[in-house]
Amino acid sequence: MKGKTIVSGILIAIVGGIVALLTYTNFVEKNDSGIKSTGPQALNDTNYRPVLTSYQQPGNVDLTYAADLSVHAVVHVRTSTTFSERSYNPIIEWFYGDMYRQVPREVRGYGSGVIISSDGYIITNNHVIDNADKISVKLNDNREFDAKLVGRDPSTDIALLKIDADNLPFINYGDSDKLRLGEWVLAVGNPFNLTSTVTAGIVSAKGRSLGIIDDNYRIESFIQTDAALNVGNSGGALVNTDGLLVGITTAIVSPSGAYAGNSFAVPVNIVKKVVEDLRLYGAVQRAVIGVGVNEVTAEIAEEAKMNEIRGAHVTEVYENGAAREAGLKEGDVIIAVNGVSINSMSELLEQVGRYRPGDKITITYIRSGKEVTVPIVLRNIENTTGIVKAGEAGSGVVFGAKLEPLTAAEKRNYRVDYGVKVTEINEGRFRDLGIRKGYIILSVNGKNVSDASDVRNYTNNGQNLTSIEGIQSNGTYFSYQFGGRGR
Repeated sequence: MKGKTIVSGILIAIVGGIVALLTYTNFVEKNDSGIKSTGPQALNDTNYRPVLTSYQQPGNVDLTYAADLSVHAVVHVRTSTTFSERSYNPIIEWFYGDMYRQVPREVRGYGSGVIISSDGYIITNNHVIDNADKISVKLNDNREFDAKLVGRDPSTDIALLKIDADNLPFINYGDSDKLRLGEWVLAVGNPFNLTSTVTAGIVSAKGRSLGIIDDNYRIESFIQTDAALNVGNSGGALVNTDGLLVGITTAIVSPSGAYAGNSFAVPVNIVKKVVEDLRLYGAVQRAVIGVGVNEVTAEIAEEAKMNEIRGAHVTEVYENGAAREAGLKEGDVIIAVNGVSINSMSELLEQVGRYRPGDKITITYIRSGKEVTVPIVLRNIENTTGIVKAGEAGSGVVFGAKLEPLTAAEKRNYRVDYGVKVTEINEGRFRDLGIRKGYIILSVNGKNVSDASDVRNYTNNGQNLTSIEGIQSNGTYFSYQFGGRGR
């Protein structure tokens, strides 16, 4: 009896297995072509690649893909500059008085750059190539090229180079606005002349203002990371895990001069606009709204009847500027540009810096607790809405020379609080007078100058020059008195 029971159980098990097999074959397997499982079964698919989410642990993030995409498009930028130093001979001076000779000295520099197009456009930092007489570029495959300076923008510390090459690897633009705190990024550059170095870190902060760009119209809204940077990384790439360019590495804050935990990059959404302007016009189209601003404090927020401390406090509204025409007043707090929230002065400068003169935007501000939004047409630094091209008025070129305001360091060095520096010299009145690159111009027609517009205004738009005073490259003063017209 017991044997029959065992046999019956075996037969039932066999029949059940056959029924289950037939059911799977005729129903489940036939429907599999139309429905794919999103569960563990998908892991058997050889084409399946798991998507990393923000909930995964940092150690699971694969950075090799981004490194492979970016390392070949980051180049080594080398510069050389020749300075003339003043050399004294005390014995000759004893017999013949104050005499000196010019001793040329070559100074070499290096940094990094990012190829952004297959035909050889390269982004780097302005401070990497500043005052360079010669710029060369070495690619990751060891090819070397002489580079042409297309244009530069001291306000954002960005410069654009061009080399004569085709079919180059390049990095595509990403979107720096979408970066989130804690997101992984890679810094690619050439620290200490070590080619193609990759370091990793996370986004530590956004919108940082450090006060390191010495320019009257500086835009500082840096991405802060803990990716290791050192001397030579300047001008390199900051990329996200997809290998897209999100910033140009620019600076570190360090008591020793070497990496100390924080590094900073210019957001690519600022870089894109600057590069496009340099390519199209040879000069950056700097848009302004015509106000002076500072940070909002608890006292300012209370005075404006605000519920939170944010925005940019208007300290001055310039005469005949766009802001005054739009009705802004001193004491207003700007909280949005074109609907984008503004939390600090640096964020205001960043947002306005994305537009060109002539663009129409909206400004939202708070006055006495009331929120107001007004339209405003942006202007350039000469208070017009026109596009400025290199070599035209507004570009800093007067009498054939490109003029830029002195930096704070240069003012200390020359012990002056005004003046402009000759950064380029082309055909024109200044070249005819013997003025060269590196000269400092302190006054024209008896009036002190601080920027190119002063020189232009005091010489009747570059038409009349009767006197000029300044400092030569060797530190000696010069003064010319004459009459005539310029060109």
